[in-house]
Amino acid sequence: MKGLFITIEGGEGAGKSTIIRRLHRQLETDGFDVLATREPGGSPLAERIRELILNPEHTEMDVRTEALLYAAARRQHLVEKVIPHIERGGVVLCDRFVDSSLVYQGAARGIGIAEVRAINMFATEGLLPDATLYFDIDPETGIERITGHKGREFNRLDRESLAFHEQVRAAYHSLLETEPERIRRIDAGKGEDEVFTEAWTVLSEYLRAKNYQAE
Repeated sequence: MKGLFITIEGGEGAGKSTIIRRLHRQLETDGFDVLATREPGGSPLAERIRELILNPEHTEMDVRTEALLYAAARRQHLVEKVIPHIERGGVVLCDRFVDSSLVYQGAARGIGIAEVRAINMFATEGLLPDATLYFDIDPETGIERITGHKGREFNRLDRESLAFHEQVRAAYHSLLETEPERIRRIDAGKGEDEVFTEAWTVLSEYLRAKNYQAE
């Protein structure tokens, strides 16, 4: 594909959304054609699936049902939004992708990394991000942040225990060790400006390494 697919990962309260907005503005200022989007969601039908998955009232949802719904939303989002933008030569900044399913459903939910990876490879036809920024934060700090954030949506993941979120972080660290060339760690425990500077530095280095320039 002509463009670049950049994903942003991290635990709850890592501040991904805030930094994605700033990265989006910076890339546009530099002349890039940028799509900032999210998962689950990002397209009308995928957003409807998001409502099902994250509704805190759906306490009866089976873990495999959850994993399949994430994959379904991901597929719809890809074909409607992500792939067309990349094929036009643009940059996609996506808040979460397959890595999230691997750590949340595969590891923390206990389904298995390999099983969840297989579901998602079917859904994405093997599409992987060109690069991933992993926003790393101590789960306890992250939970404190979202508890104090009145404007943030309350979803099913917010009901999970600290131990669950610690499993998520451990699984992210395992992925980081497995794919250090694709996944770059960002210290999300710092202040917003520091986190943005670090994220922008990493992203800029990647753009230069790929010799990808604004048209």
